[in-house]
Amino acid sequence: MPENPGDMTAKLTQAGLNLIQQALSIFDSELRLAVSNRAYQEMFALPDHLTTPGAGFEETIRYLVTRGEYGPVEDVEAAVRDRVETARAFRPHYMERPRPNGRTISVEGAPLPQGGWVTVYTDITEIKHQETLLRARSAELSEQLLAHAERLGQANRALAATNAALEEAQRELTETEARTRLTTEMMPAHIAHVGTDLRYTYSNRRLASVMPGRPAQILGLTLAEVLGPETFARVAPYLNRALAGEASVFEFTDEVSGRRIRGAFTPDRIGPEGTEGPVNGVYILSMDVTEEAQARAALLQTRKRELAAQLSSGLAHDFANLLTVILGLQSRLERLGLPAEAAELVAATQATARRGGRLLDRIAGISGRRAPRPVPTDLPVYLGDLRALVAPSLPEGVQLSVSVAGLTAPVMIDQGPLQDALVNLVLNARDAIGAGGVTAGGEIRLAARPVRDTWVEITVTDTGPGFSPEALAHGLDPFFTTKGSEGSGLGLSMVYDQANLAGGSVRLTNRPEGGARVVLRLPLRLAPPAPASTAPDLVLLVEDTEEIRLSVREMLRARGHAVIEAASVEEALTLADLPEIGLVLSDIGLPGPRSGVDLMEALTARGTRARRCLMTSLPAADPACRRAAALGVPVLPKPFDATGLAAFLGTGSAA
Repeated sequence: MPENPGDMTAKLTQAGLNLIQQALSIFDSELRLAVSNRAYQEMFALPDHLTTPGAGFEETIRYLVTRGEYGPVEDVEAAVRDRVETARAFRPHYMERPRPNGRTISVEGAPLPQGGWVTVYTDITEIKHQETLLRARSAELSEQLLAHAERLGQANRALAATNAALEEAQRELTETEARTRLTTEMMPAHIAHVGTDLRYTYSNRRLASVMPGRPAQILGLTLAEVLGPETFARVAPYLNRALAGEASVFEFTDEVSGRRIRGAFTPDRIGPEGTEGPVNGVYILSMDVTEEAQARAALLQTRKRELAAQLSSGLAHDFANLLTVILGLQSRLERLGLPAEAAELVAATQATARRGGRLLDRIAGISGRRAPRPVPTDLPVYLGDLRALVAPSLPEGVQLSVSVAGLTAPVMIDQGPLQDALVNLVLNARDAIGAGGVTAGGEIRLAARPVRDTWVEITVTDTGPGFSPEALAHGLDPFFTTKGSEGSGLGLSMVYDQANLAGGSVRLTNRPEGGARVVLRLPLRLAPPAPASTAPDLVLLVEDTEEIRLSVREMLRARGHAVIEAASVEEALTLADLPEIGLVLSDIGLPGPRSGVDLMEALTARGTRARRCLMTSLPAADPACRRAAALGVPVLPKPFDATGLAAFLGTGSAA
């Protein structure tokens, strides 16, 4: 069997140490012998068990003291204890001492970074003998000169030992510094230090990735020069607190990059030799928490919606019943042939009740549970379609322009809520232009652009009178309106709600040249690459509504699929055993006691190899949808078009 490389290295090392004429020993931090050479055993005539790795330092000293190595000793244990305590607080040293056998040795020791120490013993008897002869034969040399020479030689040897220890410590420090810098460069955060003059004295290379648009080389620059006046103004209060000795953690929005940043400022109090002293700078840690903040905002808004739904559902139910009774009674009055004046009162009462019903619907839209459904969206096409939808409702002379910059690739957008929000904003702008007395003209501009790689920013501006101070302060509050009895006060609050549910924000301002500006920001998520077209399959389509079944069948056939149809679970189970079927697409709601989810469970129990998918108009929180998710069956929300169906079948993983 070939010898282990590690064993071979150990043997070579030991052989090399044995060729050295000087004695050598290395004890570890536990005062156990780690390494020694043959000269060590021979110089002190040590038994084998004291030169075996693991031998105790205390046992070795006791052996040497008892044998008289250190001269006459009255209390052996006290002498052993003193030397052991000195070893535990080991310091670099050099000394020369005579031995009982008449020889003189030098002892040179140095601590090791890992703990323990190494000691080299050199027989200098001949050197000392030559010094004695030189002293005896050189009477003309002053006694003082010889003494100085001896002390100088001894000092030089001690200095050499100290230098060796310093070089080893410097090497360890250099390695530690390299590891620290590598660690800071690997962290997904900007780590830096500034002095009391707010100039950077240290920085890793992560600032540009955390806050894009900042310079790469920042050492020697001030915080204000690097961050810019707006961002510096945001962090200055926390920076001043850190310079005053108070650590802080905070979040702010960097307007240059549009990112949400979490910063931590820690006072630098490190004084000489690691002691705590006055503040001489600030350590800075900055992290990009944009996605985390978006998720928090969406979660908070979802919780608000759930709470609102719980508070309003009971009242809304009873109020709806009351409105139903009122409308019924007014209808009976209307059929009684009342006088014209009374008929007008009945009609006004009915209109008011219907308005109350619409108000309930809007409250349900705000407080009800709805899972976001982002889909790949070509934003220029989407906004062009929106313009075609809204333009007919604008009065003559009011123009609507749409512009999109830098958003050519499809992005993930929840199209329904965004369309509702933008239509609401455009109609508000139309009403504002009319309220401002503009009858012969006016313009509404809808513009979209990316903010770095973080946000999709959609701005709606108009040439009306702009927001009043009160509207700027409360325009996003539910039920606040400037339209008097004609407005519900839920339009802008609905926009605010939908934006926050998506993890975005809404901001109301006025244009310097006049008119209102509403800035809607949504998280920028690029759409994944379009899936490769799926191979044509024989699809079992299960849907009880004939019109929907016909529509979906045509979508599937347009993609090259062959389709067979069923209207219930029983019909579907009869056809599902056909070996050619590659996909089963079923509605959740089907006639009879069993649903589409029950169908999927039955197909799973049969071991059907076909892919299985569901479609429904139920909300994601419905128990049937949760059952489907537990089965691992993907669910396609209704309504959908051919593109949405193709994307779903191409990316959804079926059970």
